[in-house]
Amino acid sequence: MITSELMKKIRRIEITTRRLVSDSFAGEYQSVFKGQGMEFHEVRPYLSGDEIRTIDWNVTARMGTPFVRVYREERELTVLVMVDASASSDFGSKGRLKRELSAELTAVLAFAATTNNDKVGLLIFTDEVELVILPKKGRSHVLRIVREMLVFRPEREGTSLKLALDAANLLLKRKSVIFLISDFLEDKDNYRKVLASTNKKHDVVAIDLTDPLENEIPKVGLLAFHDAETKREVWINSSDENWKKSFNQKRMQFEESKSHLFKSTNVDRIKFTTEEDYVSRLTHFFKERVKRR
Repeated sequence: MITSELMKKIRRIEITTRRLVSDSFAGEYQSVFKGQGMEFHEVRPYLSGDEIRTIDWNVTARMGTPFVRVYREERELTVLVMVDASASSDFGSKGRLKRELSAELTAVLAFAATTNNDKVGLLIFTDEVELVILPKKGRSHVLRIVREMLVFRPEREGTSLKLALDAANLLLKRKSVIFLISDFLEDKDNYRKVLASTNKKHDVVAIDLTDPLENEIPKVGLLAFHDAETKREVWINSSDENWKKSFNQKRMQFEESKSHLFKSTNVDRIKFTTEEDYVSRLTHFFKERVKRR
C-alpha cells in the first residue's frame, strides 16, 4: 500500500535525484556508457581512405560509382541495477544504513539512465533472487524502481553474488551495463569466476559499500559483535592493543583481496561509505572513465 508518507519520500528522492543527474553528471554518464552495437545509418559515395570492405556492391552496381555503407553506434543501453539486500545491508553508524545508501544510489543511476533514454531494470538479491523488475524506459518505470527500493524487505538474510550474477546473465539477452551494489562481504572464491565471465559479456561496475565503524573500532572496552547473516556473536576487548593490531591487519588483508578481485576480473569499482556525499565520488568516477576511453 502506498501511503502519503511514502509518496512524499518518493517525490523528494525524484526531485533531488533528477537535479543531481542534470547538474552533476548527465553528460559524463552519456559519454562513458556508449552503445553496445552498430546500426546501419546510410550509404554515401566512396571517399579516399574508406575501407574497401564497407563498399555496398549492390548500390555501387546500380549507380555505376562506388558507394559505402555507413554505420553508427547504437545509443540505447540496457542498464541493470543489482542490489545486495542481505542482512549486513541493515548496518550503518553514520547517518544512514547501507540499505538506505543503496536506495539513493539506485535512484540516481536509474534517473541517469532514463534521462539518456536508456532502459533500466532492478534485481534485488540475498542468497536468493528476491525481486526482478525488467528493464524499461520512462519516468513512471523509474518511480516504480524507487518505490520498490524504499518498501522492499528481504525474506532471507544471506548473500550469494554468484546466484545473482547467474540470474542476470539469464535475464540480459544483449550486452548491458550492470551496477552491482554490495558490501562484498561474501567469500570471493564463491563468485570470482562468474564475476569475470559476466564482465566479459557485459559492462560490470562494482559499487562497494562500507561503514566507518567497519574500518575503525573505537577503544570502548568490551563489545559484542553480532553477525546479522550467520547469527554468530563474539565478544572482544576493543581497548586491547593486540586485538587492535590483529583487526587492522585483517581489515587491510580484506581490502587488498577485494582490490585484487576487481583488478583481476577487470571490473571497475567505486567505493562509498555511509557518511559521505556520494555525488562527488560518482561524478569523479564517470569523468575518470571518460578519460580512459
